[in-house]
Amino acid sequence: MRTFRAARPRVLLTALAAGTLLLATACDRTAEPAQDHAAGTSAPATGVGGGAAATARTTGEADPALKPFYGQQITWAACPADPQAEKAKIDTSGMKCGKLHVPLDYATPAADAIDLALIKYPAAKPDQRIGSLMVNPGGPGASGVEMVEYGAKDFTGTLHNRFDVIGFDPRGTGASSPVVCYDDKQHDAANQLDEPLDPAERRAAHVKQSTDHAAACQARSGKLLPFVGTRNTARDLDVLRAAVGDKKLDYLGISYGTYLGALYAEEFPQNTGRLVLDGAVDPAQDTLDHGVDQQVGFEKSFERFAADCVENHPDECSLGKDKATAAKKAADFLDGLHDSPLTAKDGRKLGRDLAWPGTIQMLYGDEKTSWKYLRVGLGMAMTMQRGDLLLAFADDYNGRDENGHYSPIEEANDAISCADAVRPAPTPEHAKAAVDRLLAEAPLLSKGVTVDDYSEPGCAYWPFKTQEKPHTVRAEGSAPILVVGSTGDPATPYASAESLAKGFANATLLTRVGEGHGAFGKGNTCIDRALEAYLTEGTVPAAGTRCT
Repeated sequence: MRTFRAARPRVLLTALAAGTLLLATACDRTAEPAQDHAAGTSAPATGVGGGAAATARTTGEADPALKPFYGQQITWAACPADPQAEKAKIDTSGMKCGKLHVPLDYATPAADAIDLALIKYPAAKPDQRIGSLMVNPGGPGASGVEMVEYGAKDFTGTLHNRFDVIGFDPRGTGASSPVVCYDDKQHDAANQLDEPLDPAERRAAHVKQSTDHAAACQARSGKLLPFVGTRNTARDLDVLRAAVGDKKLDYLGISYGTYLGALYAEEFPQNTGRLVLDGAVDPAQDTLDHGVDQQVGFEKSFERFAADCVENHPDECSLGKDKATAAKKAADFLDGLHDSPLTAKDGRKLGRDLAWPGTIQMLYGDEKTSWKYLRVGLGMAMTMQRGDLLLAFADDYNGRDENGHYSPIEEANDAISCADAVRPAPTPEHAKAAVDRLLAEAPLLSKGVTVDDYSEPGCAYWPFKTQEKPHTVRAEGSAPILVVGSTGDPATPYASAESLAKGFANATLLTRVGEGHGAFGKGNTCIDRALEAYLTEGTVPAAGTRCT
């Protein structure tokens, strides 16, 4: 069965606009639908919620053992050269880079420590500066450094005038002690394999793959695995807040970044400033149910893309003239690549299990951004037997750059997800209900799925067993939180934003009516003004505000 994880194809789209290909994001090959979040904590050092045993330890600045970390001074200097940014003509000369020193294990902070990579885009108008705006792009496993480096234009104007925009690579990701399980050749070899169509063969292959994967990660990153969970990253975020001199945290989290923001508010409600949680996930939702919702969301987006292709772009659409059958025509072609893969210029094969994630990657955007590239990519593959563009989209999803080097986002995604939540095997009734819904509401993306695909718990072979469970985040005592949801979001469906906002003790839901994942950076003036007013002035939009 096909599985997908949320990521924002910012780097690829920036490169396409510049006429080049730069690649970076993530994928999952397990039988469970992808998770853009998991709920809980990896290390049992705190225990504010989610099932970990509460302890008497003080968290934050009041803990004497943590004072050296909270009191550190960050040395900001010119950022190292980035050939990819230069190739895409992205100017980073005004940015500064640094490192944050944090404990590996907050239960024993003096035992060992790691460094987190930071980037700062200093406020354009220092005399109007409010403080710092911390950002996270999602994943889990995506780079906050790259979010600022490649997405600086999204902050241009009021936000950049008033804030130092600061991105960081969370522990276990990017340049922050990344989880590493494979080398580039091993990644390529794994990505060239399509899952067996036979359910029994598929299950056997999945068991072997999961066992081998866990062993490879344990061998190369075993010391790190118990400590990469989101609650530890939330504690890192509080250290970062103090180290830059801010009394309260102002924060923009997208996708999985909303879960990080939610856990921060749960851990440190007294330190919350203005938190924007955009493209929200529901930390209380069962992971299987979330995965099904996500699969259904992508199916609907895929159908809308195909209909738009036929109806509004007939001259460049290869999906026929009937919008009712266009999505099935595309799906049949992609499925057919299992037995008849295309050969790319570099000799790699574009099979079904690369072509589908490449397609899904472009559905994170909308008709004004990534859909046009997907039309071209599908057209080249379907009419010219050239799969290079779809393969480039898949590379972006998998974190592979044009030189064949993989970022650690895929390994980080798996490690953080497994560190964040217990994922028991569903009951036979639950599994059947999930499969019935998939086949009814997402038949194109879920072709061939069976109950047997859900017979085992998630992370069954993972070497570290977390105690955490999905739970409602209340964050009693926090400042007002702004949750943002998009009605056509395939990766984090709108209902998740509604649930997250309802769960908080003090939150407001802002709605964007439109396609694509997340609302920030989509060019919606109503959304942009609402976010600017909230972050700079603390003005919360009226309840029920909808931006079309």
